[in-house]
Amino acid sequence: MFKLTEEQIRIELSGLQGWSTVNGKLHKDFVFDDFIEAFGFMCKAAIHIEKMNHHPEWFNVYNKISVDLVTHDAGGITQNDVALARTLNALEK
Repeated sequence: MFKLTEEQIRIELSGLQGWSTVNGKLHKDFVFDDFIEAFGFMCKAAIHIEKMNHHPEWFNVYNKISVDLVTHDAGGITQNDVALARTLNALEK
């Protein structure tokens, strides 16, 4: 897996609703109606995440989940991160 260039990241972000780059990582805050909905999202996401073998940095407080995606082995954002961001967006709906 190769690290994406800044231009490639900019292009990918144009198709990733709600995502931005923060500290060299793809970042999004997901907000749900309550804790149960947020936790349910995390459980659904965990199945896909494990299949991809690409695990996010995420943090949950009540109805909010903050997600950061980066491929540590590549030293930055890769297509794996973009693919996981797309998956998480699809699960949000």
